[in-house]
Amino acid sequence: MSLTTRMRELVDACFSGTYIHSHEHEDAISELARLCDAEEWRMSIWDVDRGMSPSIPDGDDPLGAIHAFQSNEQEGTHVLILRNFHRFLQSAEIVQAVHHAVVAGKMTRNLLVILSPVVDLPVELATLFMVVEHSRPCRRQLHDIARGVAVDEAERPADDQMSAVLDAASGLTRLEAENAFSLSLVRHQRLEPDAIWEIKTQTLKSSGLLTLHRGGNGFDSLGGLSSLKAFTRRALMRSDSEGRARARGVMLLSPPGCGKSEFCKCLGTEVGRPVLTLDVGSLMGSLVGQSEERTRQALRTVDAMAPCVLMIDEVEKAFSGATGSANDSGVSSRMMGTFLTWLNDHESDVFVVCTANDVKRLPPEFSRAERFDGVFFLDLPGRTQKDEIWRLHRTHFGIADDETIPVDDQWTGAEIKSCCRLAALLDVSLMEAAKNVVPVATTSSDSVERLRQWANGRCLSSDHSGLFQTATNHSAQGRRVRTAPSVN
Repeated sequence: MSLTTRMRELVDACFSGTYIHSHEHEDAISELARLCDAEEWRMSIWDVDRGMSPSIPDGDDPLGAIHAFQSNEQEGTHVLILRNFHRFLQSAEIVQAVHHAVVAGKMTRNLLVILSPVVDLPVELATLFMVVEHSRPCRRQLHDIARGVAVDEAERPADDQMSAVLDAASGLTRLEAENAFSLSLVRHQRLEPDAIWEIKTQTLKSSGLLTLHRGGNGFDSLGGLSSLKAFTRRALMRSDSEGRARARGVMLLSPPGCGKSEFCKCLGTEVGRPVLTLDVGSLMGSLVGQSEERTRQALRTVDAMAPCVLMIDEVEKAFSGATGSANDSGVSSRMMGTFLTWLNDHESDVFVVCTANDVKRLPPEFSRAERFDGVFFLDLPGRTQKDEIWRLHRTHFGIADDETIPVDDQWTGAEIKSCCRLAALLDVSLMEAAKNVVPVATTSSDSVERLRQWANGRCLSSDHSGLFQTATNHSAQGRRVRTAPSVN
């Protein structure tokens, strides 16, 4: 629902206090001005720099503006927009004046609208204001902005190719989209998705909440995981655009180094979606309520950038305090609650991939049905998968195919890559480079085995269809015998 439609409903219902959550004040004011003109309402704007506009005697300071507005006796609806007024809601006098103005406004039709980039209402006013979200531009609005910037048809791609430009601009604010389109015109004399993606990447990086990855290698560069690859590719390719059967995401559990993070990046390339990485640590703030607000802000940005893939790496560490073990006054629990609610209820086309090394540190409700499409266990690769991983990395690092490989019974894919990289870096054989690799199955053998036992019968296998089952037979070297991957 647009801001104009929402505000018309609230004014008609005589909501005398409205709090608009927006980062685009000029655009929000423009929409409200058009609404007031159409409905023949009077509109005034106050900010700390310019005071009241149109000017009212004694209306320059915040308390005077409220009093002057409240004393207005003209007939009809009068809307006062207070820009960034959350800065002044710590004063008892101003809070009381706002309270009186909102209560009286139902009779006088003098309506207060606070316009702010954060929702920060004192408890005295919390029940008097209706909070309204000013959404980021939809694809239709982005298309209108693009046509406004690229006036000449030669500067715009054909209509059937405009989708790539709009995909690149999705999630940007109106001003950011306008700047991105303008930069593309300066660089290429036409709208090009790559220039817009660059602006979006920088914007997300500067926010400190999300990072963007796109392009790179697909599934061909990742050995093994045949069942997981087939499952996610099929789910995303068949995802219903109307939301009736939309893919939700997967939870990946494994020892370190088995390819969880790399899989997520390859998945984005494989299905043509950008990959957003959410750093939960960056959401933590020093002020009361700041962490929760940053969490909501990050999730709103993710929703605006759909369709995309969202990765939360090592989620059990990200929400380590959610089980009550951390002395953070319940901040982690509230952040976890916000994320779980979004994970269950979001309607945007966001495919969530969470990775974990220790599932016992997560609450059981985290991985329940309908929050994820499946919980997969990525075990240490078997012989077939290892041979594929060796081939990929030997090709990448320029190592001869006939060179002898070291004993790799307990190695992960990351350790195979490390051996190949060290061999190329130090200009030594793979056997020599292997002396510098200590597998995680050796350094953390107990935790790896506990994780494997927990996953037994509880998780889907990443290598073959069906549940993961620990093998009952072991070779003389202690290597677990794995079920061969099925053909998907």
